[in-house]
Parts: sequence; C-alpha cells; structure tokens
Amino acid sequence: MKKITLYLLTLVFITACTGPRGPEGPPGEGSGVIGQTFEYEDIKFDYEPDFNMFSTLIDVPDEIEVLESDAILVYRLEIDNGAETFSLIPQNFFLDEGTIQYVYNHTPSDIELIIDGDFDLSNLGTEFTDNQIFRFVVVPADFANDPTINIESFSELIDSGIEFEEF
Repeated sequence: MKKITLYLLTLVFITACTGPRGPEGPPGEGSGVIGQTFEYEDIKFDYEPDFNMFSTLIDVPDEIEVLESDAILVYRLEIDNGAETFSLIPQNFFLDEGTIQYVYNHTPSDIELIIDGDFDLSNLGTEFTDNQIFRFVVVPADFANDPTINIESFSELIDSGIEFEEF
C-alpha cells in the first residue's frame, strides 16, 4: 500500500508541474540604464608643496544626479603603442625616484584627483600632470562591489553588457 501511495504522490507532483507557459511579467526595476558616465580632457594637476602632492578638483556635471550611496569609478586614459585603454585608479607608477599613485576622493558634487608619491614630487614630469584624460562612471554602490563584474578597465565594464548614459 505504501508503494502505491508513493507512486500516486509522485505522479501528482510530476503532472502538476507541466502546462503552458504563463505570460511574461513586467520588466524589473533594474532594467535600463544603471550608470552614468562623463569624461574630462586636458586635466592639469596643480602642485601643493605643503602636502607634496598634485591635485585637481572636477565638478560633476549638473545633469548627473549622484546619490550619497552611489560609487564613482575613475578611469585614466593610457596610450600604449597606439592602443587607448581606460584603466581604473588607484594606479601606481614605479619611477627611478620612487613610486607615484593616482588616487581620488569624491562627494556627490565633485571629485578630487590626487597624485601622491614617496619622494619629492616638485619635479614630477608633465607627462603625469598635464593634458590627462579621465572618464568618470557613476554606479550604484551594490554594482561597484559585485565580484562578478570586472571594473578594472572601462572596456571590460562595457563588455559586461551594462548600459550607461553618456554626458
């Protein structure tokens, strides 16, 4: 009797799981544009002797809304053998004099870019301080912290299928 009951229950569960597919539901809240990006060219860093660093302040464009909970990712343009790549900062450079690092801080309205180093930066070459190009990407913090998404280079971020609104 137990075998028959088990057989009938199994048959009921199998047949209950079949049938026509239901209608497609509404799109989720996460669909569409989830990030915003903007770019600044010809950035020049100013030397701050009291802190032995270079810095510059970038205003977030008025048309971009940055929430307190958003993350801003900063990419610096590098040109290597004619190939252009935007690489995520912080970014280190190892020079004969020592090490420099591009870093940044941000608020919802501005981004401070900094070149810091472990030697006297007053003679740092203009190839690091003048005519720099940076791309800024505003994303929800949960997205920036997702380990399944590679944010190391801007091209890999775009290749992940994420949609961005450019300004």
